Amino acid sequence: MNELTRADFERARAIVAPNIYKTPLLTSRILSERTGFDVRLKAEIFQKTGSYKIRGPLNKFTYLTDDQKRRGVICSSAGNHAQGVALAAKVHGMHAVVVMAANATPSKIAATRGYGAEVVLHGTIWDEADEKAKQLVAERGLTYIHPFDDPQLVAGQGTLGLEIYEDWPDADVVVVPIGGGGLISGVSMALKAINPKITIIGVESSGAPGMKKSVEAGHVVTLDTVDCIIDGLRVKRVGEYTHAVVSRFVDDIVTLPDAAMFDAVVWVMAHCKLVVEGAAAAPVAALLHGKIQAPAGSKVVCVLSGGNVNLDQLKGLRWN
Repeated sequence: MNELTRADFERARAIVAPNIYKTPLLTSRILSERTGFDVRLKAEIFQKTGSYKIRGPLNKFTYLTDDQKRRGVICSSAGNHAQGVALAAKVHGMHAVVVMAANATPSKIAATRGYGAEVVLHGTIWDEADEKAKQLVAERGLTYIHPFDDPQLVAGQGTLGLEIYEDWPDADVVVVPIGGGGLISGVSMALKAINPKITIIGVESSGAPGMKKSVEAGHVVTLDTVDCIIDGLRVKRVGEYTHAVVSRFVDDIVTLPDAAMFDAVVWVMAHCKLVVEGAAAAPVAALLHGKIQAPAGSKVVCVLSGGNVNLDQLKGLRWN
């Protein structure tokens, strides 16, 4: 495993900083009172493109050769990686092709095209879109940008962890959603490079617990089926690199059904006045359902990874 150091993350931050926002760490009195923890929310919902996903590609693209930049890049994505790659490619003056599942959030499709990327719709889950992207790599000579299983990408995502430490060096626990594992890999390595005692907890959909099952098995497991409609968490197979990182640096992985996360989306809207997507609400859902085991009064950060919510998925949900 290519373990990244604090210097790697600091280098990545110097690269990405000119083109991102340093997002705020917000206090949440009501969530703190309800859980017995001192809770703060890393509001990456205010990031460019509406999620943390811009960070990784901005770092990755600086390492491409001139020929690779001339040919352009391609990625597969549930939506947020698509927008991150599209905007980062625009910053670097490159052409980007993005393969998205046909059932991806319409607003994410529109936004990706709005950043200038060519969008190809294929399949119903990320894994199927990914197969199509790799086919197009061979056909068109594009450089493939993996959505999570790439150390340079992970280094970019981990810059979020550096910001958490700067704003709250006393944090005890950081709770992070897990799809393919890129975000939690970067955040866990970055934070533990600075504070080895900090606790990192991942949250997955119980209908797509690929990382949890892989960690328990000691190798990457491909799920037979995925019963999850939250696009940021709907992954059949996590990364080899991210699995190795999570196995070493993440202290626990908890799971909840999609319904609990959608309830948390509504709860955050109602009580925190913030718009978060399903994956981003996963850490809050874990808190609300008592899944985070830590001493009372612990200083807990929930990473709100993105705010590109699919409003159609909220229809019929109850307000708590």
